Amino acid sequence: MEQQKLPNTTISLILAIVAFLGCCCLGIGGIIPSAIALVLANKDKKKYEENPELYSNYKQANTARTIAIVALVLSSAFFVYCLVRYLFFGGPEAVDVFWEEYQKQLEIQSQS
Repeated sequence: MEQQKLPNTTISLILAIVAFLGCCCLGIGGIIPSAIALVLANKDKKKYEENPELYSNYKQANTARTIAIVALVLSSAFFVYCLVRYLFFGGPEAVDVFWEEYQKQLEIQSQS
């Protein structure tokens, strides 16, 4: 019997790579695509485990799953970091206060 490819491997690999780039470049931008890639890769894993002799590209599905997990962990960690920073150090108001103080200090230094 001829082996076939797992159906979601390509899209899960693309989503995992997009998620990894999203978490590296944008921070939180990788959560949604990595979660979708992980779900698709897990579906392929279940299909492969039911009938391993039917499918030929399990290594790619496993790679997509690994990349999706890494991207999800990194994006989630950055999200928690942003949330903690926002809650403990203030939101946009804290940034405004910081810039006002910075401008005042620049004016003081330029006068002396």
